[in-house]
Amino acid sequence: MDPQRRSLLHVAAGFLMGASSTAQAYERVRPRPLVFPADHGAHPTFRTEWWYITAWLERPQQGPCGLQLTFFRSRTTYPDDSPSAFAPTQLLFAHAALSVPEQSRLLHAQRAARAGFGLASAAIGDTQVRVGGWSLERDANDGYRALVKTDAFDYSLRFRAPGPPVLQGLNGVSAKGPGPYQASYYYSRPQLEVTGELRLTAPNGVAQASAAAVQSVRGRAWLDHEWSSTLLEPGAVGWDWIGINLHDGGHLMAFQTRDAAGNARWRHLAWRDARGRSLGLNAWAQGPLFEALRWWQSSVSGARWPVAMRLRLQSTPSGAARILRLLPLLDAQEVDARASTGGFYWEGAVRLLDGDRDDAPEIGRGYLELTGYAQAVAL
Repeated sequence: MDPQRRSLLHVAAGFLMGASSTAQAYERVRPRPLVFPADHGAHPTFRTEWWYITAWLERPQQGPCGLQLTFFRSRTTYPDDSPSAFAPTQLLFAHAALSVPEQSRLLHAQRAARAGFGLASAAIGDTQVRVGGWSLERDANDGYRALVKTDAFDYSLRFRAPGPPVLQGLNGVSAKGPGPYQASYYYSRPQLEVTGELRLTAPNGVAQASAAAVQSVRGRAWLDHEWSSTLLEPGAVGWDWIGINLHDGGHLMAFQTRDAAGNARWRHLAWRDARGRSLGLNAWAQGPLFEALRWWQSSVSGARWPVAMRLRLQSTPSGAARILRLLPLLDAQEVDARASTGGFYWEGAVRLLDGDRDDAPEIGRGYLELTGYAQAVAL
């Protein structure tokens, strides 16, 4: 790696992982209505922002695989009025991953660049994000197009939205802790219909004809767009999060933040039916919303990840709990992001089961995100 790129990556990791303590007048989250299409675009006065897509893709012969694509924007501590055109006031990162069951592994790649000079950009006013040749754009029909090319895989995918954005939290302001600014602006696009083309190389990297052939794929996806300047409260080290497309057309988003001892500090759950109506289930249990059922230890990071989870949902504090299970498509879905945003996280395709047994009926598919198990997240 050339020295300039290595320096940029070290700077990038420092900003996203909280290594810089230089004061910066980041904009704060305050209650306001989200306005579209403007809020589909970038918000460069906030510290951190991401556009995040996960999907289950159906392949004609090999069966399902999981997909994750995330574009991050980070405002640095360099002043906006710096006289240098080379001052990295905005940094862009991208992570792309495929969970491939027949190879029993996660294929992933990452990109990082400063905004400008044709290297990377995040447009204001609508979704149009580019980093190192990868892109995510919203089109005139309120759909999306994603283009990614790596040594191990590449794809061109289109996403069709069945309805308007779903505002998370209170009208799009999602609390992440008890403090007034521990929150994000947050909306989701669940139940996206995916179509497109995917190419995988052979496991050994050799482009064998059968393994490198382009496949037509289709499936269901979930898109999140979130931006903030202060997410986690002091004492919180990470979070557990799910976005699940339910087979009946509904969708489920839930998360909890945790302290270093694994205790839940903040919880939120939103379960909506196919018409967008809330089902009134909450995270009322005294214990955590998410409970580990099985752990997997990475040989790369050394971290132990709770890859199978139990969810306890209740309609009232005294009501009977509804218990669900999350089972991974495969265990090894850890993302090594040390070359871009820094550290490790687990981002995995999961099945949602309606009951507390591994043979309970499947009611949805989506993704589980785990952070703070390898190192504390500072956001």
